[in-house]
Amino acid sequence: MLPISKTIETDLVVIGGGIGGLMAAISAAEQGTRVVVLEKADTRRSGSGGGGCDHFFCYLPEVHGNDLDVIFQELMESQIGSCYDPLLTYQFMKMSSSIVRKWQEWGINMKPYNNEFVFRGHAFPGRPRIWLKYDGHNQKAVLTKKARSLGVTILNHHDVLELLHDGTRALGALALDNSRSEPSFVLVQSRCVMMASGTASRLYTPMSTPSTMFNTANSPANAGAGHAQALRAGARLVNFELPYRHSGHKYWTRAGKGTWIGIFKYPDGSNVGPFITKATKEVSDITSDVWNNVFTDMAREGRAPIYMDCSQIDEEDFQCMMKDFESEGLTSFLNYMGKRGLDLRKQAVEFGQFEPYFLGRGVEIGVDGQTTLPGLYAAGDVVGNVRGAIAGAAVYGWICGENIGKRYQDLEIKPVADLDLTRERMEFFSSLYERKSGAPWQEGNWGLQQILTDYAGAGPERVRSETLLSAGLKNLRELRELCKAEMKVSNSHELMRAAEVFDLLDVGEAIMLCARERRETRGLHIRKDYPFTNPLYNKKIFYIERRNGEYVVGMRDKYK
Repeated sequence: MLPISKTIETDLVVIGGGIGGLMAAISAAEQGTRVVVLEKADTRRSGSGGGGCDHFFCYLPEVHGNDLDVIFQELMESQIGSCYDPLLTYQFMKMSSSIVRKWQEWGINMKPYNNEFVFRGHAFPGRPRIWLKYDGHNQKAVLTKKARSLGVTILNHHDVLELLHDGTRALGALALDNSRSEPSFVLVQSRCVMMASGTASRLYTPMSTPSTMFNTANSPANAGAGHAQALRAGARLVNFELPYRHSGHKYWTRAGKGTWIGIFKYPDGSNVGPFITKATKEVSDITSDVWNNVFTDMAREGRAPIYMDCSQIDEEDFQCMMKDFESEGLTSFLNYMGKRGLDLRKQAVEFGQFEPYFLGRGVEIGVDGQTTLPGLYAAGDVVGNVRGAIAGAAVYGWICGENIGKRYQDLEIKPVADLDLTRERMEFFSSLYERKSGAPWQEGNWGLQQILTDYAGAGPERVRSETLLSAGLKNLRELRELCKAEMKVSNSHELMRAAEVFDLLDVGEAIMLCARERRETRGLHIRKDYPFTNPLYNKKIFYIERRNGEYVVGMRDKYK
């Protein structure tokens, strides 16, 4: 069996060094909590926020006025509010202004335009603005420096393989030290665990470039680990049957479409949407937010391609857009344009819709950030019942850290080395490395993507049904057994990727079980055998959890 290179004892172990994880670490450390962060890459650049961001949802009284309810309503009616708990969303909004001020103080520029708070993007003409434009290109480096200044221990290149628990509460984590080619285990035993491992990418065949698995809108290293590990430990997941599909420049699968200043047009030059006739930095074309399927719908009708046309904006707005691209982390696209001599003032860019991923679908938390498993907290894209993108991760990361700092003394540290779960998982991952021959991890990931795409696809061109989902579940479970029996790894990096595949297989099974239970059509969850939208589900949230070794799918009321 692979060796244990070290055993660590701490008050709080944070799984994932993204925005939510670092904010929780900082918040808890400020109260004297001993914190260890486990990050599979490097916290200065890792995760979906690693490249940067240029919009931060928040409520600022000095800008929006004293009526928080107006901004709350705008959020809940938008695409990011429809399936989340109002109670948690309201709490997040109340805290958002304080996080904006902390970030500004720490060195993340929240006022890049004339030293003022400026709200732009993702908004209808005449409606309240809820997205603060900021320069987030250095946000991960700043948060890493802040955490270390407070004594937080950051272990980069430490991938968490399993959340450790005794059936009653979270106790720590089993990690893989992948800083060297030769793999070894790291055991972390703690009073509390913070799950902040990001979204679940690499579940479906990439729409734009099927042969390029890592061309994703979010970090491809965010591979559903937190969702799967929390589910296996007994925590509840929510909204897994409701997929999300982003859109952006075709073949260059990146988030950040709200950063573009232009108008969507058909090949003949006519406008696609009715919202604006001239784009400015104050109001750009929101068609792709309102009609996210537009690119796929028009391709099916033969009216594609659809282009983002920035040729009519003035020079000041063009330079503003170029600056926002840098803040958003779209530097690779800027570099490509420079290398190829492309000028957005003269050349339109084709846009398209991406494959499904599960941003903001996942672990259920309470208003204090704790999951349904005692001792386990969560924040960021791994959470399924509150969202706000970067802002949601930052705010709820802070809330989790505060509450952990107040409560961790009441929980004892229990040794994890003797847990049956620890031994079983170490033996399993060791067997993948010690096997003489076998299949590479990529084959398992490709098989998973094909099954989910074919049997649990997300519209408009893909549909679901009882027969499709049941057949897909059978195929997925058979694939898991094949992977267990035949997958072979040769070094620590491959072992990390293999662990991601097994987590994604568990996530895929949860998706299919939840999709089969929701017997209606809603959003991109299109059931051919249930083509109507059931109004009885309007204020409900579907969940999945494990009880006595079996999956249970149900629904509950939203937290008001």
